[in-house]
Amino acid sequence: MTNRKPALGFIFVTLLLDILGLGLIIPVLPKLIESFSNNDIQAAASTYGILIAIFALMQFLFSPILGGLSDRFGRRPVILISLLGSGLDYLLLAFAPSLAWLFVGRIIAGITASNITTVTAYIADVSPPEKRAQNFGIVGAAFGLGFIVGPLIGGLLGNVGLRVPFLVVAGITLLNWLYGFFVLPESLPPENRRKFELSKANPFGSFAGLQRYPMVFRLTIASVFTFLAQNVLQSVWVLYTQYRYGWGTDQVGISLALVGLSAGLVQGVFVGRIVKRIGERNAVRIGLLVSVVSFILYGLAWEGWMFFVIPLISALGGVSGPSSQSIISKSVPANEQGTVQGALSSLNALTGIAGPIMGTAVFSYFIGSSAPFQLPGAPFFLASLLIAIGWLLIVDAFRRLPE
Repeated sequence: MTNRKPALGFIFVTLLLDILGLGLIIPVLPKLIESFSNNDIQAAASTYGILIAIFALMQFLFSPILGGLSDRFGRRPVILISLLGSGLDYLLLAFAPSLAWLFVGRIIAGITASNITTVTAYIADVSPPEKRAQNFGIVGAAFGLGFIVGPLIGGLLGNVGLRVPFLVVAGITLLNWLYGFFVLPESLPPENRRKFELSKANPFGSFAGLQRYPMVFRLTIASVFTFLAQNVLQSVWVLYTQYRYGWGTDQVGISLALVGLSAGLVQGVFVGRIVKRIGERNAVRIGLLVSVVSFILYGLAWEGWMFFVIPLISALGGVSGPSSQSIISKSVPANEQGTVQGALSSLNALTGIAGPIMGTAVFSYFIGSSAPFQLPGAPFFLASLLIAIGWLLIVDAFRRLPE
């Protein structure tokens, strides 16, 4: 608490490594699975989908647990233990002798990646109310930068060896853990801590607990729809651009890097200025409306070059996320920040399972012969509708619960 700048810098690096680790292994994990499946691509694809689902499921289950533990014992020990576990897990994945060990590694990875709950609670602890939206923007900036750098580096290192990316990210994560061990201050004073209750520190108990805070509960319900929309977008981006525009992996990679870059720039640089000028509630309203329009544009885009322009517009919609998180963090006491952030992270993980299933199913149906008409952009229109529902819920919440 006495030195906020180094703490926030460490938190940013921790978030970045969480996302960077995911990005690094994206290009090589399917090939590694294939090597354990007698080079059967079809079997490897099915296994890859299961591994993704397991990772999201672990985040769903453990995000509120880690958040509740951080409310009881403080943010520092939870963050450091999860970092150490993450670094050791990458070593396990690097030397995994069989497919079964890959499953063990991804289970552990999902648990340790749930530290985003505690990280966001840490940000709430050390941020004065007027700077919370700005500081929550570093979450989006870390995500954007991680998804720019991770896949690019992972692809290059994968050419050296399929297990090299795991070794590299293990080394970086363990170095960050060592750095945090010596410099990371605790953000939650003992007087603001509370008893750990498993009945509340689970996804269902934490959701029920949100009803005590009407604004938080309403914003959380609205967030479900926006999380779903984002996961629909991510699940069909590659499929859609390859199907409709005949893109290769290089064009897909560049477009995704542009998405990450523009999102990171807006959330890392402009969120604070925008919120200061128009206020948090207006930032949420306007940001979601921009997202609604952007998803419609994706679905209507008739030329591939448009997918390099629309992200520059859709990135402005990113102001809604940090602003919403700031409002939520101000609506609950300090000793419940971890639990509330855990509930949000669990919801995000749950939509990470449901969103891709919805998106790919809609895409598959509307490019098939059984569809009444061909509409490859249908998943984007679905995502736009989901965000529009979230916008209506938030507008209603703001009307019912004035500042």
